[in-house]
Amino acid sequence: MSTLPKPANRPANPQFSSGPCTKRPGWSLDALSDAALGRSHRAAIGKEKLARAIDLTREVLQVPADYRIGIVPASDTGAMEMAMWSLLGERGVDMVAWESFGAGWVTDVAKQLKLADVRRFEAGYGELPDLSAIDFDRDVVFTWNGTTSGVRVPNGDFIPADRKGLTICDATSAAFAQRLAFDKLDVVTFSWQKVLGGEGGHGMIILSPRAVERLESYAPAWPLPKIFRMTKGGKLIEGIFKGETINTPSMLCVEDYIDALEWAQSIGGLDGLVARADANFAAIDAFVEKSGWLANLAKAPETRSNTSVCLSIVDPEVTALDAAGQAAFAKGMVSLLGKEGVAQDIGHYRDAPPGLRIWAGATVETSDLEALMPWLDWAFATQKAALKAAA
Repeated sequence: MSTLPKPANRPANPQFSSGPCTKRPGWSLDALSDAALGRSHRAAIGKEKLARAIDLTREVLQVPADYRIGIVPASDTGAMEMAMWSLLGERGVDMVAWESFGAGWVTDVAKQLKLADVRRFEAGYGELPDLSAIDFDRDVVFTWNGTTSGVRVPNGDFIPADRKGLTICDATSAAFAQRLAFDKLDVVTFSWQKVLGGEGGHGMIILSPRAVERLESYAPAWPLPKIFRMTKGGKLIEGIFKGETINTPSMLCVEDYIDALEWAQSIGGLDGLVARADANFAAIDAFVEKSGWLANLAKAPETRSNTSVCLSIVDPEVTALDAAGQAAFAKGMVSLLGKEGVAQDIGHYRDAPPGLRIWAGATVETSDLEALMPWLDWAFATQKAALKAAA
């Protein structure tokens, strides 16, 4: 049925999921043989492992020495909820969103926290809102990289150094692949299962001195669950930021995160990680530019993610279909590629426009993406032939 033969080469690793993401090159269970299994996380060995995870995070991400780094429950979602429920309400807040996860934070603040003074700055998939309209005398909540839209902020230049409010940044699909402007960020959250290919269930929260000052000087009007509490008696619980976690972490997952961080160091730290992600995006982008039937969902080149690369099918016969037909066409391609074992989990996010989403973070090998690209042409041609046959 296809008008194209199947390509001769296949990716050595077909895992291109946007989370949990593929493990680092060369990973095996042997890498976790030193895990502190069956031991308390409060024992000396447990504290040592957790402290090492924090220290390596600081080194690889180049986090300023006076910023606190903590391991918290419930992945990036837990870290973001902890930040918003603990810090917001002291002043008005500007909520900035351009995809589903950012929109989720808007909903939480407006409908769960029910803050009275909330302004929304939103844009559709593929675009950024007007960042110049944000008032940084207020608190600001935004994502650095839109995981489900493939749209990121190019840099931190839109944030003034003399801001009065706090900036709370969900950086889960940006950390370790994009350079975060820590001097412009007061709270940064992410999870282990994105750029470093770690396991799920654990989040990271990074606090600037300004965020700590807010925590120690402001008490929200609402009760805080135990897993959100970062202060006691008006003072920061410093132990959280030394590895004394609020609840019990998986020491197996901690060992895996340490292994990923040590691998990151071995390839040149943040510079090496960013370079790998940039090379991966370049391999996809070069194919897209030549394809004639694909386009980046992110309209402005400077906003295109180098991790969660979201692509639209722009062939006229496909775009002429209704929304359900376009979604079915994209899902058909994804199914073909999955059955061939050349690409797993590259469908668009359920709330996003129909298309493909290919993870290009640092644990992916550029050679695997280069091998995948001709298969996209094959899947498109096969699905197009099926569409014509059904007409």
